[in-house]
Amino acid sequence: QMASDSVTSCLSPTVHYRICKLGFEKKDTYDINNILSEKGEVCWQAVTEHVCYLESDQSVDYIKSIRSLGPVCESVDLHFKSLTKEQFAAQYALWFHWTNCTKLFLEIFDVLQYKQATEVALGLMKLTSCLERAFGDVYLLIGTDCPFLLRDLLASEQLAVVFGKAVMNVLRVFIGSPYGLNLRNVLWHGFASPQEIPAKYCAMLLFLTAGLGQLLQTYLLQTNRNLVHRPYVIFVSLDELDVFPLNPETLSIAEELVKLSSFVLKAMLPFWMAALTAFKQNRYADSVILLLPQLEGGLRLLFTTTNKCPNRLLTAEVNFLSKIIYYIMLAKHLHNEEVNQLPAVLEESAMASFLWDFLNHQEGPRIRDRLSHGEINLETFPREVANQMVAFAITLLCRFSNEDMFAFKEHMVIKPLMKCASCYRSQFHPISRLRKQVLECMKSVYLWSELPTVPEEHVQMFKGFQGNDEASTSISMLSEIVSELQQYMPQNYCSSGDPVNNILTERILIELGNIHICTLYSPRPVLEILLILRKISTQCHRVSEQVIASTELRYKQWVNKTLRSRQRHNYLRMLNSIKCLSPVLRLILVLITLELVNIHLVCKKNASDYQQYLKFLKSILQYTENLVTYTSPEKNKWDEAMELTKKALMKIRKISDRKLMLMQLVT
Repeated sequence: QMASDSVTSCLSPTVHYRICKLGFEKKDTYDINNILSEKGEVCWQAVTEHVCYLESDQSVDYIKSIRSLGPVCESVDLHFKSLTKEQFAAQYALWFHWTNCTKLFLEIFDVLQYKQATEVALGLMKLTSCLERAFGDVYLLIGTDCPFLLRDLLASEQLAVVFGKAVMNVLRVFIGSPYGLNLRNVLWHGFASPQEIPAKYCAMLLFLTAGLGQLLQTYLLQTNRNLVHRPYVIFVSLDELDVFPLNPETLSIAEELVKLSSFVLKAMLPFWMAALTAFKQNRYADSVILLLPQLEGGLRLLFTTTNKCPNRLLTAEVNFLSKIIYYIMLAKHLHNEEVNQLPAVLEESAMASFLWDFLNHQEGPRIRDRLSHGEINLETFPREVANQMVAFAITLLCRFSNEDMFAFKEHMVIKPLMKCASCYRSQFHPISRLRKQVLECMKSVYLWSELPTVPEEHVQMFKGFQGNDEASTSISMLSEIVSELQQYMPQNYCSSGDPVNNILTERILIELGNIHICTLYSPRPVLEILLILRKISTQCHRVSEQVIASTELRYKQWVNKTLRSRQRHNYLRMLNSIKCLSPVLRLILVLITLELVNIHLVCKKNASDYQQYLKFLKSILQYTENLVTYTSPEKNKWDEAMELTKKALMKIRKISDRKLMLMQLVT
């Protein structure tokens, strides 16, 4: 049973005090004119003098600083309340240009007028992510590799050069330090409920952003530089992300589910409702920004319940805050070496794979990272991505609901969603990417047979080169290897006909592709082997593309009689060679796939066998890299390509004879 009703706050008492009370202890009113000049410029010296420092090491004293800045934030909030939107825009819009998100900052001013708690929290999340991105752009005026963490970015020498260390310390009181208010993290990690975020801190960050714009303008004029904004990340292959069916009726049911599901902390209910509303209003980025922290909060609740952890793990602690995020919650073992029960509760591979796919895998959309670090254009956020996150969230609401909600689970629009969730297979794990790569490469090699070519008798007339012998030796060796491979194929592929053309096919790759391979918890040897297999596949594809381009070009030149004698000979050599290269590349692709199906057996190899196996794979990689060179339009070395091919086949046969391949470990 999950404790979703009993948890009233996910902030520890210390963090709750710091955010909700500390900045309200000083009751004196602060005159806005102390920090705002008549010209509308931020008087930074008056702001920075509110930051207090510890006597011991002169580091920021966050407690005293928050207390001292409290009345200043109040004053800024009241000042903004006294302005109309037009007055605010006239006075401040120009100073937001450096963020590349002027429109967003003007919208946040609107939000502050109405003080709707959920909207203020959402505004603050968007503000901090855009501010982080802008700080990164400024960092790159001086530095090269921009720090990934906001904490490191704000403490960097590069930003201190542009804005001044004292100014950066003001920012660190609000965001980027676990000892300050840490507003970005408590919101983005789903610890703060809407009521726990004082609106005056959002107003103050808005004010400080404008002040930073003024300082930056001075710096750019003095140094004669221009600020360049990095381009936004654009999602590609959106069709790959489209897994779950979602329609308006599902959303209506979701609004009921949210109120009943044990996955939702009651204090967080407004965030869930706002996320569903935003989706219905086509505000896709808002919907996902509201939802992601709630998914993390729900998973944290699930994690602590299923692993019988103390409830304190639900709360935001200074050192704990950034540690318990998705990938730790989905790790195989806990810190005490006990097995983490959460993935099993998430139906092992299916739901956990979805989370890894959308949030963690390097080649996946990495939505949480990219949104929270400001890498995505919020105005063009794709519906497909939001659709998947909302639909997945609904399956979690349903999966962790009380037994008396059977009617919901069996509902005609919910059932297909639940089925999709339980059947989900990773698309962005290196295993899944390799499967896709191999199939695409096989399709490319298949195109060779459709390429225009000169009549066969012209090729036959050209006997006098060593490639013919190499090719025939290779073809017979290839047949032997394929015959040997047959025993490792699915049963219905043991044919008595021509093994090369019956087995080295796209159909067998699809058949082997249907075999489930576990993608959670890939140990280091598995990832190491995967990396090499992917490189081999990539090189094979490059060879195929070069062969296609060369064949088409040479055929045109042949027809137009623009080939010199030596070029004609070379062209005929090429035609002869690719008859052998085609089955060899197809063999390598089938081998990769058979090894992939048995990839987890690599962990059973002893150190010596593992090194031998690794050496073999690296030699095949070397072969494919050399093949890329020899088949390039610049080199066109077909005899040498055939010689290499013969050597590579000998290595494959040798390793097969020694039973060192993974498929041969299957008992």
